Amino acid sequence: MPLPIDQVISQANFKRAKVLIIEDSADHWMLIRNAMERYLPEINPVHVDTSEKALTLLQDWSTQEWEIPKLIFQDLYLPNRENGWHLLEQIKSMAAPCNRIPVVMLSSSNNRADIEEAYLRGSASYLVKPTNFETWLTYFRELRAYWWETVTLPPMQFSL
Repeated sequence: MPLPIDQVISQANFKRAKVLIIEDSADHWMLIRNAMERYLPEINPVHVDTSEKALTLLQDWSTQEWEIPKLIFQDLYLPNRENGWHLLEQIKSMAAPCNRIPVVMLSSSNNRADIEEAYLRGSASYLVKPTNFETWLTYFRELRAYWWETVTLPPMQFSL
């Protein structure tokens, strides 16, 4: 008997699942890590605190299918908005498969212009960072349901 479609999607998304978290605040990284440990224990989070480190990792991983993250969580202010926009542009201009990794923008800003700009530049989602841990937990419970158990993430195909 074949598996239900939701189980097939979930199994495919969790297979060798890695998430790249680009966050320059140690406090926010701790909150993200703790929420992920609770609601995404199957996921291997890889944290970097600068754009340069993120690009180096993505470049290193770009030829190794098993290393490519399924999702990227990127802080917008690295430490300023221009750095965040530049990093998103660089990720989206990389060769496949890196340019196809969904980027979820995380920001303390709820400025409408920032939100619109994130989507225009290719962000898959925009989340305003919560102000307390309980809301972080809610975010990651919902992220699990959506990104890992509901959607079908794109297959990683390498360009030559």
